[in-house]
Amino acid sequence: MERYPFAYDPSQPFVGQLSDWVSDVFYDLLPEAGFEVRDEQIYMAFQLERAYAEKKTILAEAGVGTGKTLVYLLYAAGYARYTRKPAVIACADESLIEQLVKPEGDVAKLARHLGLRIDARLGKSMDQYLCLNKLDKARTGPDGLAWQELYEELPDFVHSYETLQAFHPYGDRKHYPGLNDEQWSRVNWDSFQDCFACEQRHRCGQTLSRDHYRKSADLIICSHDFYMEHVWTYEARKREGQLPLLPEHSSVVFDEGHLLETAAQKALTYKLKHAVFEELVTRLLQGEIREKLAVLIDEAILQSEVLFEALAGHSEKVHGSDRKKIRQDDSLLREVSRFRSLLTEIEEELVFESELYTLNDYQLRIVEEHIEMIQKALGLFRHSDRLICWLDGEGEGATLTIMPKAVKEVLREHVFSQAMPLVFSSATLSVGGSFRYVADSLGMEAFLSFSTPSPYRYAEQMEVIAPRWQSGGSFEEKKETALRLLARTGGRALILFPAKEELARFKAELGSYPLAGAGTFYYEGDGEISHLISSFQREETSVLCAVSLWEGLDIPGPSLSHVMIWELPFPPQDPVYEAKRRQASAAPFEEVDLPYMLLRLRQGIGRLIRTGTDHGLVSLLSKTLWEKDEVRRSVEHILPEGVGLKAGENQDFVCG
Repeated sequence: MERYPFAYDPSQPFVGQLSDWVSDVFYDLLPEAGFEVRDEQIYMAFQLERAYAEKKTILAEAGVGTGKTLVYLLYAAGYARYTRKPAVIACADESLIEQLVKPEGDVAKLARHLGLRIDARLGKSMDQYLCLNKLDKARTGPDGLAWQELYEELPDFVHSYETLQAFHPYGDRKHYPGLNDEQWSRVNWDSFQDCFACEQRHRCGQTLSRDHYRKSADLIICSHDFYMEHVWTYEARKREGQLPLLPEHSSVVFDEGHLLETAAQKALTYKLKHAVFEELVTRLLQGEIREKLAVLIDEAILQSEVLFEALAGHSEKVHGSDRKKIRQDDSLLREVSRFRSLLTEIEEELVFESELYTLNDYQLRIVEEHIEMIQKALGLFRHSDRLICWLDGEGEGATLTIMPKAVKEVLREHVFSQAMPLVFSSATLSVGGSFRYVADSLGMEAFLSFSTPSPYRYAEQMEVIAPRWQSGGSFEEKKETALRLLARTGGRALILFPAKEELARFKAELGSYPLAGAGTFYYEGDGEISHLISSFQREETSVLCAVSLWEGLDIPGPSLSHVMIWELPFPPQDPVYEAKRRQASAAPFEEVDLPYMLLRLRQGIGRLIRTGTDHGLVSLLSKTLWEKDEVRRSVEHILPEGVGLKAGENQDFVCG
């Protein structure tokens, strides 16, 4: 195929010619291939033309079924050909990446029906790859035989120490669908892996995949998390003589763009773990170092233990979140200060030690960078108004996470300042007709925007019910009601939970309940997510229980005929959202909790109707709907036009 799918005239602006071709695609080429092209889709195409022509940021709110993915793919791929730089398509999570590139996905559809050869490659997050060092550790553990088989299935070149003549990417999470999340966490890459000092890094699946996607001519498809990791580490990697995670690119599309803030916060975090610190600084003791430095290292290791014990004593569990809230007081700050003072002394001694050339330069640099990171992170404790912190895990696995509050500033400086088209695409970017909630949360000052509705006849295709509770909406009452409603639709349901805890409890208490007409129950976390989704879609009467599938899941047809919302998805009371509430102290519920919930609820409801022939049920098993009139009115307001909220006693909804 030639560089462009149309005759390009260099004397005329490229984007205008690209837009003309996109018009031909939607008016002529796709209808000839049997596609139903909608007015909303064509409207979006003309809106994106301006963003690409003027290299601006655009908030593109297009309802379910408008075919927005096809629109942004055509512009992104065409503009990539023009600039000779790939476009980045950043999805909210890994499951959405897989849906985009699956054999029946939108990339494949364009290639097949337009005769395009689109070079689309995946840049998955690092934790989606197998870590050879962690696998080796698992193989030597008490259940080592269980991991030996996985090790033996690795490509031959992984086991060879000869020069690589041929290799291919491997170790992707999706290649191990039988591992649940807990098992995968034992062998996947995590942020505490010291890749710079890893002797197996040149045979690592993560490293090889990076070399592969960097050569893409058209599209690199990654997650929001990975894109923000690229932004956050860009300067540091260049200073260290490394390539940035992503190559230079021509434009960025943030699919489900309203979720970028969460990814930005995640990327900007510092993570501290006592075991990692101890392992790193202990390396220095293996060399010929002076006694003073050796004593300081021992003292720092002891103080690190004391600090993490103090953190555990000052933390408390938060319902609905994995994050433990840390209570700061003078005694905790004193332990932080003591640890930092010891690190400062070690840094000073390392400068002197480096001049004696008794330590390995490479190992010394790694230790120095790790200590510098700890100093930056703990330095924020002196200014509690500038940090958000929490504790994960227990005992030796405890991890201190510290996040600067300055997410907006980083996005403003490193994302929105770029002279390139930035497209934020989603069915839910506005609240009450305004884009300010999303724009303000991201620090977005200047942007284009538009909103176009879904073409579906929701009043005919969707029913929304909300049972009233006779016993206050207890877990037991909700479970019994859920089972009756699932029997009504014969399974075919997606149950969305707001937190892992409630999903786990539902799974544990469901036990051997008989459910007439329903097949298998699938639970997020029991296997690789795209594999679970595929099984759910294939087995029509099955039920999929999930926490992370509020956005992007696209399963047309009868396999998904019922979306059950276990509880309204308000943000948790964890340190991240507590900080946002404090910033909006005048009306935290109205400015933080309610808009967040309504955006997420609209997304969840949007999983049901995916084509013009779909029909189904949305059931809201929420106590809050009947406890707060303001919440109920807000929920009714965001329902699709013509769809009302049907209320009644929970028995009223069993038949029909």
